[in-house]
Amino acid sequence: MHLFYTPLLKPENKEFFLDENESKHAIRVLRLSKGSTVVLIDGVGGLYQAEILDANPKRTILTIVEVQSEYQKSSYALHIAMAPTKNMDRVEWFLEKATEIGLQEFTPIISSRSERKDVKIERLEKVAVSAMKQSLKAYLPKINPAVTLKQFFQQDLSAYQTKAIAHCEDGEKVYLAQASQAKQQYLILIGPEGDFSTEEIDLALQNGFTALSLGNSRLRTETAALMACAEVSLLNR
Repeated sequence: MHLFYTPLLKPENKEFFLDENESKHAIRVLRLSKGSTVVLIDGVGGLYQAEILDANPKRTILTIVEVQSEYQKSSYALHIAMAPTKNMDRVEWFLEKATEIGLQEFTPIISSRSERKDVKIERLEKVAVSAMKQSLKAYLPKINPAVTLKQFFQQDLSAYQTKAIAHCEDGEKVYLAQASQAKQQYLILIGPEGDFSTEEIDLALQNGFTALSLGNSRLRTETAALMACAEVSLLNR
């Protein structure tokens, strides 16, 4: 199956063309020709069966054969807000795996103990697109610009039925299955390697977040975030 990401494609389109990079890849690398069938995804739930009309390596023209809307749409929505690690490879690894599992939204959070203050969103978007294509999903996670924790709490978060903060300090905590139900909108905060500060944890609790336990092991930031993704996915099976 040859799959291409085409964010400009609309359900009403009868024909479409690949840009020069995708056209070159399709014709020169994959050796596709007139009459070859391909799959297109728009990143917002549309999956399209298409056939090549003109195998031009600069502008390949396609005819749309079949459209599936809301392809494999999830019954829940998961937003992970995570402090970026010093090594961005670990953030990219998390985003790749989380996209495969079914992450809908990601926000880099700059906390007082963050090891990294800058995040290149363009690179993360490329990682997410690649993971979406690899796992044959039609939804691309929304990747937000990095914000401080205080800025994040200033947003309207009322749509989330489950809001939780995972941290390592002592105190009363609950497991995800105890704090939420299936088919909800979930927002989970994951701190840096040095954890959220006590003041940040208190601020989250004041904003309606529940203290979340991810088990007894001390986890890396990206591992904790991925475990949260997996737990939400299992809760919604």
